[in-house]
Amino acid sequence: MPAKYIIPAVLGSFAIAFVADHFIADKKIFGGTTPPTIASKEWWEETDKKFQAWPRTAGPPVVMNPISRQNFIVKSGPES
Repeated sequence: MPAKYIIPAVLGSFAIAFVADHFIADKKIFGGTTPPTIASKEWWEETDKKFQAWPRTAGPPVVMNPISRQNFIVKSGPES
């Protein structure tokens, strides 16, 4: 019973979001233009070349969650 209300509501909200995105982003109803750095394929290619040409220097990999790695030492008691 509730599905007959939920499914159309979800589909309707997606339709409203799509229409709003289309008119705001694509048709630019509030004005503005797309910057040439986004619209130009040549700019993307040059940027990619620049990023690939940078020297990559870094330290060892960082473990985000060391507890999940279980690579720590558990001491059984106080040391003398």
